[in-house]
Formats: sequence, structure tokens, C-alpha cells
Amino acid sequence: MKKQSRGLVQVYTGDGKGKTTAALGLALRATGQGMSVIIIQFVKGDFTCGEHLFAAQGHPFEIVQLNTGDSFAQSWEELRSTTEQSFAFAERTIRSGGYDIVILDEVFVAVSKRLISTEQVLNLMSEKPENMELILTGRGAPNEVIERADLVTEMIAVKHPFTKGVEARRGIEY
Repeated sequence: MKKQSRGLVQVYTGDGKGKTTAALGLALRATGQGMSVIIIQFVKGDFTCGEHLFAAQGHPFEIVQLNTGDSFAQSWEELRSTTEQSFAFAERTIRSGGYDIVILDEVFVAVSKRLISTEQVLNLMSEKPENMELILTGRGAPNEVIERADLVTEMIAVKHPFTKGVEARRGIEY
């Protein structure tokens, strides 16, 4: 498989549903074309998400979530520790150049919770190898990241069943 000549930085942000789903769709498309993909997840729930179950079955791409607990039930201190480990892992992964596509899922949630800084994300974007595609997801992408990215998609919440009390559904929201 021929490597890409130029990888871009993509951002999926906004309050609407579909940021992780869009990144996963890109991962499926890329692996279908013989590309190597790793997804590094930051502030997420537990391992019962459909993407973890799918990846465990056929190993089309690697998903790394260093936080083994439910991020939503942890203290800031617990999240800070695992987020720092996850970010250090992301830095090593990107610097190694061993993947065609690196997805940092919910990295902007980590930034908005002040678990990592905007500056750290900007530095990581600068260190990306020329032929690597970097995808960043999560609500609240900082303006500095948006300005530097090559592609930015904002998911807008026009209507969502959560507002009518419909809880997250297996296979749809997780």
C-alpha cells in the first residue's frame, strides 16, 4: 500500500451527535484501503461501546483507552492522571510515525476539563509526520486548533431524542 503523500488534520466538533461516529467511519474506510489506524480515546465511558466490541472481533484497527474506568464517574484527579498517560501515549504514537491515521477521540473534552492544554494539542499537531492523517474529536474545539486544522466539521444539535427523555441506546449512541 502506497503511503499518503500528505496527511491533514481533521477536526470533528460541536454539540451535535456524530463526532466519534464520523471518525469511526473514516477508520473503516481507511482500513478497507489497507491503511493502518489507531484510535486513542480520552474522556469516554467503559469498554461496552460498540466500537470496542467490533474492534475486538476482527481487529481492523486498534483502539486504546488507558482509562479502564468510566470517565464520567471519576474525580478530576483520577481523570487527570489517566489523561496525562493517554496524551503521552498519543505523543509517542504520533512521533513514531507508525500509523497512517491517528484519531484522538474526545481530546477536546479533556481540554475543556483542563486535563490537558490547548497548547499541548497544538504542539502535537505540529509534530505530526507529513504523511499522517490526524483526526481530533470532541465538543468545544479551541479556536486556535480550528484555525490550524485543514478540515473542520461542526456537528450541530438541531434535534435529539435525549431532550424527550430517550436514554442512550446500545449500538446507536454507544
